[in-house]
Amino acid sequence: MRIGIADTMFAQVDMAKVALETIGEIHQTERYTVPGFKDLPVACKILIEKHNCDIVIAFGWVGNTNLDEMCAHEANTGLISVEIETSIHILKVFVHSQESEDPDTLRKITEDRARKHTLNAISLLKGKTELTPLAGQGQRQGGEHRGAL
Repeated sequence: MRIGIADTMFAQVDMAKVALETIGEIHQTERYTVPGFKDLPVACKILIEKHNCDIVIAFGWVGNTNLDEMCAHEANTGLISVEIETSIHILKVFVHSQESEDPDTLRKITEDRARKHTLNAISLLKGKTELTPLAGQGQRQGGEHRGAL
């Protein structure tokens, strides 16, 4: 199985590096780095169609402005369109600068989210019911799990 990783130059943490370390030698990977958020949909489509990726993880960093939030929304919409068009999962791993003002905390959130979503991608490659035991369990990527009610 081949995992595609799309990331951006705008990110302040190398989330793809965390993903590659998490994947290790288990699966083949293809990485495609683009300038910013709005370039992610075409990068993911290329990873799927030209590099035969079975799943893609799209890493994006959202800055502090309303324009950044709008760009993230547009990128997300584009990524969803690529998913529907190709019938391939794209895990959208976005980190918002506003999640913490402390750089160390923001790095921890980012690395945790990247690692956990990468593990989710690996699980999805195993089959559609692999994550079913975790449904309704308050799982969180980027922080502590919330737990079931």
